[in-house]
Amino acid sequence: MNKLLLFLCLCFQVAGAQPSTDSVHSKYNREELIYGRKDGMALTMVHVKPKVTANGKAIVHVLAGSWFSSFSMTGPAIALNTMYLDKGYTLFLVVVGSQPRFAIPDQVLDVKRAVRYIRYHAKRFNIDPARIGITGSSAGGHLSLVVATADDARDTTSSDPIDRVSARVQAAAVFYPPTDFFNWGMPGVSFIYLKELMIRSRIYGAFDFKHFNDTSRTYNPVTDVNERIRIGKTISPILAVSADDPPVFIIHGDKDMTVPLQQSESFIAKYKEAGLPHQLVVVKGAGHRHEDVKEEARQFVAWFDRYLR
Repeated sequence: MNKLLLFLCLCFQVAGAQPSTDSVHSKYNREELIYGRKDGMALTMVHVKPKVTANGKAIVHVLAGSWFSSFSMTGPAIALNTMYLDKGYTLFLVVVGSQPRFAIPDQVLDVKRAVRYIRYHAKRFNIDPARIGITGSSAGGHLSLVVATADDARDTTSSDPIDRVSARVQAAAVFYPPTDFFNWGMPGVSFIYLKELMIRSRIYGAFDFKHFNDTSRTYNPVTDVNERIRIGKTISPILAVSADDPPVFIIHGDKDMTVPLQQSESFIAKYKEAGLPHQLVVVKGAGHRHEDVKEEARQFVAWFDRYLR
């Protein structure tokens, strides 16, 4: 339990120096898009075109740290993703409904909607709808893996044609992602219902699950322990691994005191057991900072080159 308290109190922040973005922005043609609407608000992403000839492949970057997401993250994210843009990839920086207003299940739906939107408009974006990769760091990596391991359920009867499109991705490459909320750092350690600890670490909004009550027309917190566990299982990607999942590459530091290395190791072990393409790079001395893994990050390009053929 002491380990759990330490990890929670350190929180899920994406730390490290952010690259300067002023010169980077001027190099690339970008536009803000509305990929959906909910609760009277627009869901937005930034579409960035490569300067070189487009290779027909798309990278979806899920912007989230501590399951907090903001449009302000798009600028630094462009600078972090020039390695894709310089190789001809088309980039989509996806902002999701942020905690504490929206919990993880809502964010998962947002990412799926974003992938569907991109695939539906593939011709407009000059990409192949069968060559879409996904990436993210920490909470963004977690959301990426939830979507990557999800089934291909879609609403075939929806009046919105985007809802009838697949949200599947063909490859994933992520940094230090949470993957299993029921075995955190060691077997049997769970924080799905440790509310006070999550409040102290400022992440409880991500786990403040709610159900809509048709009678009162209100969203009510889920307090039943069994129901919270059920929902928690749906957002633990390690529990959703199946034989039809896409290739996954993870980079994780062995000195990460925010998300235990065990989270990536156990997920990759599950992938290996399922016979799925996988790779895990453990960076010695690296913590929970992009600055610590930026050299290794370049390997993601080769991964997407290989599996988005």
